[in-house]
Amino acid sequence: MSNEKIILGIDPGTTIMGFGLIKVVDKKMVFLQMNELLLSKYKDPYTKLKLIFERTVDLIDKYHPDEIAIEATFYGKNVQSMLKLGRAQGVAMAAGLSRQVPITEYLPKKIKMAITGNGNASKEQVAKMLQSTLGLKSLPKNLDSTDGLAAAVCHFYNQGRISTGKSYSGWEAFVKQNDSRIKK
Repeated sequence: MSNEKIILGIDPGTTIMGFGLIKVVDKKMVFLQMNELLLSKYKDPYTKLKLIFERTVDLIDKYHPDEIAIEATFYGKNVQSMLKLGRAQGVAMAAGLSRQVPITEYLPKKIKMAITGNGNASKEQVAKMLQSTLGLKSLPKNLDSTDGLAAAVCHFYNQGRISTGKSYSGWEAFVKQNDSRIKK
């Protein structure tokens, strides 16, 4: 009997949201799809968040992923950029949680390390390694979709291991693990 699972990987962003899907069949990865949601033509930040939520729900409803792997926000010097990225990540997570799909966050360095063996690898190095590993014929112009795919592949590689990423199975789990964020 075959053991199958679908993993959706998301690289959140307010200019481009990249995503990729893999199917795991008997502990082997099969590439399903990668693409990106282009948001730069929209000026209103709330429209962008709505579109991220809707696209994520559409992907969940179409592919029925068993798990979502999402790139965690990283600390940068520009607080406004970090805030925007956090909002994008949050609405993508909310979409998954609204469909009861378990979510695991991975730091960018952990994703790069899982794919290339180097936590400081470039986007191009990650993309080339994915192309080789999954037998992709070509790479997209923007590498945000390969970043989303990399999150899914990272999750596959980390299955069965103790994860340093945060994992949520639903709203209750999120609230329980983030009790300090709740105003009482």
